[in-house]
Amino acid sequence: MKIAVVRKYYTDFGGAERYTAALAEHLLDAGHEVHIFANQWRVKNETNPKGRAVFHRVAMLRGLSVLEAFTFAFNCRRLLKKERFDIIHSVERTLKQDIYRAGDGCHREWLKQRVKIDSPYKYFVNKINPLHLLLLWIEGQIFKNGNYKMIIANSGRGKDEIVKHYSVPPEKIRVVYNAVDLDRFNRPADADEIRRQIRIRLGISDRDQLLLYVGSGFKRKGVASLIAAVALLPSETHLVIIGKDRIAPYRAIAEKNAVGNRIHFTGPVQDVERYYWAGDLFVLPAVYEPFSNVCLEAMASGLPVVTSRINGASEIVKPGENGYIIEDPVNSSEIAEKTVLGLSLDRMSIQACNHELLGQFTWTVHMQRIADIYATVGDIGTYCENGGKQYPGH
Repeated sequence: MKIAVVRKYYTDFGGAERYTAALAEHLLDAGHEVHIFANQWRVKNETNPKGRAVFHRVAMLRGLSVLEAFTFAFNCRRLLKKERFDIIHSVERTLKQDIYRAGDGCHREWLKQRVKIDSPYKYFVNKINPLHLLLLWIEGQIFKNGNYKMIIANSGRGKDEIVKHYSVPPEKIRVVYNAVDLDRFNRPADADEIRRQIRIRLGISDRDQLLLYVGSGFKRKGVASLIAAVALLPSETHLVIIGKDRIAPYRAIAEKNAVGNRIHFTGPVQDVERYYWAGDLFVLPAVYEPFSNVCLEAMASGLPVVTSRINGASEIVKPGENGYIIEDPVNSSEIAEKTVLGLSLDRMSIQACNHELLGQFTWTVHMQRIADIYATVGDIGTYCENGGKQYPGH
C-alpha cells in the first residue's frame, strides 16, 4: 500500500506527534510505502522511521497561528491532489483525507469546556478569534459527509463529542484507543536505583511523596489547580512538572500558595520513563483532553493515575484499583482528596491491575485495529505481524 500520513510538524514532547511517528514506523515495518506530509519532520532516534519514509514539505506561513493553520491546510490539500495514494491518513485538521484521527479532540467542545478557566473577557475574545473561527470551519469541512471515509476517535467520549456537535453517523466513527510501548515503560530491575538518582537530582528525600505531571499546555491540563492542590497536602508531598510551557506564571502560583520549594519544573525531558519510576502517583487534572497517552505511560510504569473524567484516558481508570477520577478539574480540594486516595492504593495491586489492562493497548493490537479500518475503506488487505498482506475473507 501507498499511504500518506499527515501531521503539521514533529516535536519530541508532543503526544500526537510521537504517535504519528510511531504509526509511520509500524506501517513501514509492515512493508507499506509511507509518505509523510508535514511542514517539518525532525527525525532522530526512535522518532525516525529509519529513513524509509518519503518526506513532503508542506509550505506554511509562520508567525501567526491562524496563518500557519490556513496555509498548511490548503497547501497540504494541493500537494495531496498531485499524487495517488491508497490511503490518506490525517492526524491533523486539514482539508483532504480518507481517514481522520481526531487525536486533538473536538475544537468546538474544547471552546465549550475552557469557559471553566477563562475570564468573561477571554470568552468573548475567543468567540471572534480568527484562529478559532478557522479551526471550527476546517473541522466542519472534515466532518461533512463525503469529505471522509472513516473517522477515528481515541476515546468513547471523543466519539460522542463529534456525533453531538457535527451529527456524524456513529457507525462512521471507530474508537481506537492509543497504544503504549510496554517495553520502554515497564519497570526495570534497577528501578529503585533510578528512583534514588532522580530524587537526588531533584533534591527530594526518598521518604517524600512524589507526584508527577507530564504534558505541555499547562493551562488546558490543569497545572494551576494542581499546584493549589499541593498546598492542601502534607508538607512532604512534592510535585514534578514535566513539559513545555511558560514556567514563570506557574512559579508565581506556587509562591502565592507557599509551595514554591515543593514544585519542581524540569521542562521537556527525553528520559521521561525514569521520572515515572521515581514517582508515587501520576496526576493530570485536565480541563479538556481527548485521551492523554501519558496516563498509559504512567500505568505501564506501575503508577496509580488520578485524572479528570473529561480526559478520555479516564475510561480505563478503575477507581479504587489503579487510580481515581476527578469530576471537577478546577476544584483543588477534590484534586487533593483524590490524590490522597491514590497514594493509599496498594502498589502490587495497581501493577497487577495495569498489567492485565494494558494488554489491550499494545502497538500490535493497535495496528490490527488500524488495518481493519484500512480494509473497510478500500480493497487493501489487513496487517500481518510478518509484514505480509491478508485480504478480507481469506
